[in-house]
Amino acid sequence: MLGRQAGRATRSAMGFVYIHSAVDDHTRLAYSEIHRDEKATTCAGFLRRAAAFFATCGIDRIERVLTDNAWSYRKSFAWRQALADLGAAGKLTRIYRPQTNGKVERFNRTLLDEWAYIRPYTSNTDRTTALDSFLHSYNHHRCHTALGGQPPISHVNNPAGQYTGCGRRRARRLGRARRCRGCRCRARRRTVRRARRRRR
Repeated sequence: MLGRQAGRATRSAMGFVYIHSAVDDHTRLAYSEIHRDEKATTCAGFLRRAAAFFATCGIDRIERVLTDNAWSYRKSFAWRQALADLGAAGKLTRIYRPQTNGKVERFNRTLLDEWAYIRPYTSNTDRTTALDSFLHSYNHHRCHTALGGQPPISHVNNPAGQYTGCGRRRARRLGRARRCRGCRCRARRRTVRRARRRRR
């Protein structure tokens, strides 16, 4: 499912950026990029990079892509070609019914509350840099009620066990909590230590 967050652009579009987001329907795993526009080629390129990201996490097949009714998703050859390259079908939400795409709309709200407006940024570059950290936290550490209190990465088909979340419930169940790749989260280390104390 794809969603877009954008302000109402002025004639020059100065001061506005477009946040393109994709959320996996089953796991809630999310991927976002910031762009200056929402042109067809931009949307198509984003879809390919989102698919590559999901593939690195173990989601190597995309069956359908649900989007809103923007022109780029309805009429663009570049968008249709990107879908064809992925072997995916395109589906549009009902007009004026954003709740049809509820999961990504909820992610957009979380994106605004916990990243875009959570603190004053000194510049747009500063805010853009913080996006990667937010996405890592969202995918690997933020617990979701709909996922039984687990982060999205814990629901990815992951036989190798290389991706794990740091929720306390998972720490209790496994007796220990593995640190996700590249993460040095203090909360993660505290969870590991507490789990080890309980085991002793």
